[in-house]
Amino acid sequence: MRRAGDAPAGTRELVFDVSDPVGVGHAATQVEELDALVANAGVAVAGPLEALPPEELTRQLDVNVVGQLRCLQAFLPALRRRRGRVVLMGSIAGQSALPFLGAYAMSKFALEAMADSLRVELAPEGMHVAIVEPGTIATPIWTKPQRNAEALTPEQLERYGPRIEQFRAKAAARSSKGVSPDEVAQVVEHALTSDRPKTRYLVGPDAKRRARVQRLPDRVRDRVLQRFLFGS
Repeated sequence: MRRAGDAPAGTRELVFDVSDPVGVGHAATQVEELDALVANAGVAVAGPLEALPPEELTRQLDVNVVGQLRCLQAFLPALRRRRGRVVLMGSIAGQSALPFLGAYAMSKFALEAMADSLRVELAPEGMHVAIVEPGTIATPIWTKPQRNAEALTPEQLERYGPRIEQFRAKAAARSSKGVSPDEVAQVVEHALTSDRPKTRYLVGPDAKRRARVQRLPDRVRDRVLQRFLFGS
């Protein structure tokens, strides 16, 4: 949590949990007019879908999807007064799902649908909606401790364990080469300030590569990912 006084000069900091309806509602009452909403909250639940506890999927979707909608609904009156813009922080995972990140990809695919629907719903009021789709970003999201979502049985550990370790090693190596948060922030700034903002922003070379791979026929795409991630 930020310390008091960390907010930039001339701004007011409101701290709340996007999964807490009461907290979100209270924060919204503190804002009369709003130029922009950047929906950036997110967590990543990892593990094979066979072993994913349903409550962990619920947590994943509540933060990454329902929480974004909860904030949008609460702050939309203030946005509407300024014909403000909305930027959803998606991911290339919203186009290309990887093994062992199925829950995370589900949440980002859902944000793609939210962006498409919301863009058309708000367009008559002169409000613009964009979604940012980064690849790997050099942040701790993939390396900091996560709540264990795997809880693998011995049989599942035998089945998935070696590939999970390969995947983790690949993700850690890619994380160190990810685009900087500043680069993503510049894209968000363009979406908020440009006279001709895009509806979608792919950010980073690996995002663009995965988008190209995703256009391959499904079975070819699967073989390419299998070779890249697991070497077979």
